[in-house]
Amino acid sequence: MSSIVRPTPAQITRRLIVLASAVFAVVVGESQQLLGWGQSPAEFSADSDATLRVAGYAFSIWALIYLGILAYAVRQALRQTGESLLIHRFGWPSAVAFLGIGWWVVAAAFDWEPATVVLIFGSLFALLLPLLHNADAIRALGRTERDRWLVVWPLALLAGWLTVAAPVNLLTVATGNEALPAALSPTAWAMLAIAVVALAAVAITFRLRMMAFALPVSWGLLGAFVAEQERNTPLAYVALAAAVAVLVAAVILTFRLRPGVERTTAA
Repeated sequence: MSSIVRPTPAQITRRLIVLASAVFAVVVGESQQLLGWGQSPAEFSADSDATLRVAGYAFSIWALIYLGILAYAVRQALRQTGESLLIHRFGWPSAVAFLGIGWWVVAAAFDWEPATVVLIFGSLFALLLPLLHNADAIRALGRTERDRWLVVWPLALLAGWLTVAAPVNLLTVATGNEALPAALSPTAWAMLAIAVVALAAVAITFRLRMMAFALPVSWGLLGAFVAEQERNTPLAYVALAAAVAVLVAAVILTFRLRPGVERTTAA
């Protein structure tokens, strides 16, 4: 799948912007944790988490995500890395997503609640749309191809985590501002969000046929189970059931179904 075509000057510029965006996201995220300016992401999420919350330990996944996006960004920035189809198509979307998650940390730190919703959903869709659009090319990747492990996996991990984090963020902001619609109870809204996240994870994994997207979704739902056990037992077990269902479905879809694109038979 990887191409030997060398990047043009314009493509090199794009690659450097992607690298700078990734470094920005990691530096902002890590500096907040190390220096403690403003609220941490976990503290922001806990501020108005009466509807749905995720255990603080679940946010440790950011260490893996940051390592992944740095590996992706550094590799695609190297001149000897060919301008493959997936590097080309994910370049600008990944830069948008990296800038989005970096600025989200800033917005959360200073409690700019509406901005956090816009930034997290914007970052999610910046990755989700090209993942779905390029699903056939992703499914056609060989098990050992570098684009599989250094393009799709890092970006799908980030997209999977954002698929959990974005609805939780929205519910947190809506709850804190007493803007949660009264059509359903808070627990019903939380259960609905969990169901939507789980169904989306299974549907997207069906398209991609790899575990990268589903794993952080299952991890986040497990974090919701842990956080809600004492406060809201029914909600906790809905989250646990969803986490297990996503993981089992992802294993079946990844390893039992053919990952390749459709093949035509000769007449």
